[in-house]
Formats: sequence, C-alpha cells, structure tokens
Amino acid sequence: MDRVVYLDNAATSWPKPEAVYTEADRFFRQDAANPGRGTHAMARRAAAAVDRTRRLVAELFGCSHPSRVTFGPGATDALNTALKGLLGPGERVLTTTLEHNSVVRPLHRMRGSHGTQWLTVPGDAAGVMDLEALEQQLSARPTRLVVVNHASNVTGVIQPLAEIAKLAHAQGALIAVDTAQTAGVVPFSMSRDGIDLVAFSGHKGLLGPMGTGGLVVGPEVSLSPLREGGTGSASEQATQPRQLPHRLESGTLNAGGIAALGTSIKWLLDKGIETLGRREAQLGQRLAATLGGLDGVSVVGRPAPNDETSHVGVVSFSLENLDAAEAETILDQRFGIAVRAGLHCAPHAHKALGSFPGGTIRASVGPFTTDNHIDGLVEAVKELTTIAPAEPV
Repeated sequence: MDRVVYLDNAATSWPKPEAVYTEADRFFRQDAANPGRGTHAMARRAAAAVDRTRRLVAELFGCSHPSRVTFGPGATDALNTALKGLLGPGERVLTTTLEHNSVVRPLHRMRGSHGTQWLTVPGDAAGVMDLEALEQQLSARPTRLVVVNHASNVTGVIQPLAEIAKLAHAQGALIAVDTAQTAGVVPFSMSRDGIDLVAFSGHKGLLGPMGTGGLVVGPEVSLSPLREGGTGSASEQATQPRQLPHRLESGTLNAGGIAALGTSIKWLLDKGIETLGRREAQLGQRLAATLGGLDGVSVVGRPAPNDETSHVGVVSFSLENLDAAEAETILDQRFGIAVRAGLHCAPHAHKALGSFPGGTIRASVGPFTTDNHIDGLVEAVKELTTIAPAEPV
C-alpha cells in the first residue's frame, strides 16, 4: 500500500492500535459464536468479550452500571433510538445549531409525523450554544429533551456539557449527547456532569472497528426500543424484555467488533485519554493557526483566539481559488493526503457558519498524527493557493 498522510479521522480513525487488529483476528478464529444464545464454551467466551467491553464503556463514560450500556451499529442508530424511543407526540426538543444529520433528519421527519416541536438554540461565532438563550427557551415552554453535539464534526468546537445539563435539569428536561467526535478524545462523566443519554461511535475516537457503537442510558431514562426481536432472554414472552441491555439489543450483536472495541478502549485508558486528546487538540490548533495565516485560505468556526480546550483536532477551511471537492482530489492524487471535502453530513452547521452550500475542506487528526503530517498539509495547501481557478463554463 502506498504511504498516505491520513487526516480524515473525524470520518473514521486510521490506523488502529495493533492490538485491535490482533483481537479482531483472534476472536473470529477462536470465539466467533453468538453471544447470549447458548451455554457452550464458545458462546460463553463470546458473551464474556461483550460484557468486558460493556464494563469498559461504563468506566469510560462514568455510567452508573454496565447494564445500561447498549450496543448497536453506531452513533446514528443510537441517536435514532434516543429520539424515537423517548419523544412522545408533540413534545419539545432543543438542539444546537451544529447538529449532524443523524439528529437533523430524524427530527425533521418527527416534526411532520409526530408534531415534534424542534427548535435550534443560537450560538456564538464558533457555534457554542448561547446559555442565556437556552435558559430562556427552557423557561418559556416545557421541554422534554436537549440534544447536544459535544464537538462539531465540521469545526471541532466543544460544547459546555455540564452547564447545559444543569440548565436542562433545572427545567425538568433531559440531555442527550452525540459524542461521535469526543468519545475517547475528551473526558467526561455521565454521573458527574449530569448526562442522561450518550450516543457513541466505536470507529472514530474510540479507535475500534466500523459497525460498532451504542447508546448509554442514564438511570432516570426509560426508552421504547427502535426494533424488537430475539434477545436471547425471556424468549417465552411475546413482548420485548423491559430490562437493559436486552430491551435495546434485538438481533445478533457484532460480537467480534465489540471485542476489538474493548481492546481499543483499554488501549486508550492505558495511554490516558486526556493526554492523547490534548495532543490532538494542540495539533489542530497549530494547523488552524498556520492555515489561517496563509493568503487565500479561510479557516471556518475557529475565531481567534482559541486554545486546546475549546476544540478537538478538527479543522475546516476553504480556498479562494478552488472549490472544496477539487482541492480534496488534488491533495489526494498529487500529495497523498487524505482529507474530506463537502458538507460533512452537517448542512445545518454549514448554514450557521456561512459555508453552505459549498462546504469546506476538513482535516482531522488522531493519536497517530505527527507534526510532519501537519507540516505536509500546510505545504500542500500553499501550493494549492497558487493554482489558477478554473474558467467558468
């Protein structure tokens, strides 16, 4: 395989720790039975691997009990479960302006089909939710849920979870958090910070395989399942089990992926999430500052000054002379640099930031990103700024 400078970790992390590849291979060769669907030795080992990861997720997020960790194919499925399993007809939900389509599209449909009252709370120039505006909206009308994209997948800006949760709870609302860009990168605790629902993706900051993730359900929350079926428990009943995690885990789990996810979480915990996350934030900060100093380059959603506590390592920028898609192609084909261009499945965020409809070029770092990777992208972007824009057709 040709050498690549990989700066697309916000889409999926690469490379993974070597132990993740080893565990995935080991599991599928030795323990790949159906967890919870038998008592033979292989099934017990598969179930033990899932339970081990469940305990690690609970530790990672400060969850009250491992049974409240439910696994699924990713954060999108988890957010759909949270929204559709919690909100009744006509109930009110507040969100940030930077939500991903995993929140926007379900709420758009629910507004039409269930009369869901959905309102976005304004933010500052970076998109950080205005806490005074949030408090006013919470006080104005009864609200069931506040949904927060912990860190934007467009700009990397981090929302103040504990403050938002405190305001929500004071008015009887719950808070659900999309941690697709912060799980394994920004430490937080459900119990300490007052978080009711956490949707997480296994293949991004948690460094696990694609097709892993889930929803962590706080002790005050009861959800209707998004799907119903076989759970390996209470099979004599025609109704879905009430107890977690079985209530939200119909069908066969991706046990091999979950086992490998447990290995990646253990790797992160051993290395120190705060240490790794700070390094990624510093690289992102340096990249944003350097790109922002180049003629013909505009960095989006990072008003100066910003620091390593305000953003994760996600940087979006645009070029005066090239559209984002063309720049991505050139970076890939000429320089071997992998970034992502476009709207990043977050058109509402781009509208709020003024980068709609063209979108941006996004570079996102990970734990294996080096200073040389950052320098290489900067030098490549400098060359891109010298390319004459295409003549209009």
